[in-house]
Amino acid sequence: MLDFIYTDGWGAFAVMLFFQIPFLFFFIRIVYRKAYKNTGASETDPQKYPLLEGIWIATVVALFVLVNVLSVVYMPPVTTAAMIKKGGDFQEVNVTARSWFYEISNREYEVGRPVIFSAKSVDTVHGFAVYHPDGRILFTMMLMPGLEEASTLVHTFTEPGEYKVRCLEYCGIVHHGMQDVLIVR
Repeated sequence: MLDFIYTDGWGAFAVMLFFQIPFLFFFIRIVYRKAYKNTGASETDPQKYPLLEGIWIATVVALFVLVNVLSVVYMPPVTTAAMIKKGGDFQEVNVTARSWFYEISNREYEVGRPVIFSAKSVDTVHGFAVYHPDGRILFTMMLMPGLEEASTLVHTFTEPGEYKVRCLEYCGIVHHGMQDVLIVR
């Protein structure tokens, strides 16, 4: 599939334009025709209105459902559940976030082997964001205290390097210092 549509901001922008430009074109065309060419009462039979409205609504709903169904596989919780259900050779990692550090059970990982991150917070809301060595965010998790089960996410590192971990939820005065490093070999 066209992965860039779901993993890149420009892809999301392109999808938005895909829906907005035709709508804008038809809207302007209809308004222009009504304002300058045909300023009188509509010649459309009033009995056709329900049919036209039904077709329009059905088209919009079908496109909405299609885009959402196609994007489900890119949602981390869905991917995580599917990978765990299949089983496999996972590296399991427990993460506990505290003010203002992470307790990570393992900081070294193998390239190409899925890692299950099970993370929780014990004191306040924290973020667990993993950055690629080039600076882009690979994934993020929001960790909230008081939850019975840890949040889980499966990620497979495809390149070796040092991956930074940062908290993306403001958690107090030393929030900026809540960082760590994961090594992928």
